[in-house]
Amino acid sequence: MNHNIAQALAVLTTEFVDKWQDAYQSYPIANEMQGIPSPCIRNGSDDENIEWLPQERDELADFSNLERGIELIIHPDVKAFYGSQYSADLTLSWKGKPFTLLQVWSDDDFVRLQENILGHLVTQRRLKLKPTIFIGTTDAELDVISICNISGEVILERLGTDKRDVLSSSVEQFLIQCQAEV
Repeated sequence: MNHNIAQALAVLTTEFVDKWQDAYQSYPIANEMQGIPSPCIRNGSDDENIEWLPQERDELADFSNLERGIELIIHPDVKAFYGSQYSADLTLSWKGKPFTLLQVWSDDDFVRLQENILGHLVTQRRLKLKPTIFIGTTDAELDVISICNISGEVILERLGTDKRDVLSSSVEQFLIQCQAEV
């Protein structure tokens, strides 16, 4: 695993939590996760306010089912990105452009994530596109931030097309360039 990615993600997540606490004097709130168990949920959360803190995973997430299902080796940077912690999604910006960094909330959420990645990769294969794995969403419905499964570059891609713009040469550098937005 690329420990630098896990570390850069942990630093960014901590920055998000700190900014939230400074702004709202509480743990971050993820009400969209209401009713979904997670190791992130803090004691004292109620049905209206799901307070959370990121949690480092005891064991790295296992992508072998996904790899077997799509018959493709998943880039190690994807594994480090999605496999190192539990967290709610993070609102961030990259060079002033806002986006949501997707995260894994729980083991059940990780299963759903793999199913979504599998569907994404099957569609790309059918369209004869190079494989990518999404890590972020933007305000533009069809534009997502992804990791190229071949090069490891972070790209902005238009779903269903070959339109791709390189944002960063690596996931670690991309995460370092991001800013938490609350």
